[in-house]
Amino acid sequence: MEPSRNRELADFLRRARAARDPDAAGLPLDGRIRRVRGLRREEVALLAGVSTDYYTRLEQGRRIVPSRQVLDAIARALGLDEAGRRHLDDLIGAATRPARSSRGAVQRVRPGLYQLLDTLESHPALILGRRTDVLASNRMARALFSDFDAMPPRERNYARWMLLSPEARELFVDWEDQARTAVESLRLEVGTTPDDPLAQQLVGELSLASSEFRRWWAEHQVHQRTHGSKRLHHPVVGELTVDFESLTLPGDRNQTLFVYTTAPDSSSRDAMNLLAAWAQPAPSRGDSR
Repeated sequence: MEPSRNRELADFLRRARAARDPDAAGLPLDGRIRRVRGLRREEVALLAGVSTDYYTRLEQGRRIVPSRQVLDAIARALGLDEAGRRHLDDLIGAATRPARSSRGAVQRVRPGLYQLLDTLESHPALILGRRTDVLASNRMARALFSDFDAMPPRERNYARWMLLSPEARELFVDWEDQARTAVESLRLEVGTTPDDPLAQQLVGELSLASSEFRRWWAEHQVHQRTHGSKRLHHPVVGELTVDFESLTLPGDRNQTLFVYTTAPDSSSRDAMNLLAAWAQPAPSRGDSR
């Protein structure tokens, strides 16, 4: 069993326990002075209905295979949201199964999905894969965010672009919130494939290059991007707010389609329409009238 994977599980549980508000957890007052933030181990065990020794061994990353009911109870005791619960599942599995290589084949996008992206002529859309790699993007996404296709293959990664690109820092009005979310999404994604050498390489690169990444990664928070909004200051069309929805693609749960829209009859819609006109390719000589 890999010590590093045990440490990931132990770190996540300790940080989740420290972040849990005892009052919100519904614990009765016991008169003792709290010297540390959050819950004590015995309090998590009490709330989850397990022994303190059992929870302690679990928090130490021991080779234990809890039932789904026990994991649900521990997740409730720690106040985990859906993403945190999924991450706990991933880490428990990683800590209890033998190490194996997760170096899979290069991800490919189906031709039909490229056609789908091209049909979204007025809406930016992109497909993210493992490690938040940008697998495909349409013309509008390249105009709104960045031309990922022009980047070297190893740099076509959303989290890497968000953390290391000066372009991204200038584009997002709330860059810090967006960058933190990207780190938390990467944390969730990496938890599903802890033996992936490309994920380890990416985390190492970002840790060396970005102090913000090091700080947020150490907090061990996870986030699943299903929908939301982004405020942008685009160099061509100015201020706009885009909403996004994410869809996991049938047939490949490791690919997610993100589609960006704007509110009807808004200045953001006007800006998006202007961007669509700006992004149209110039007509060829044969198309001239």
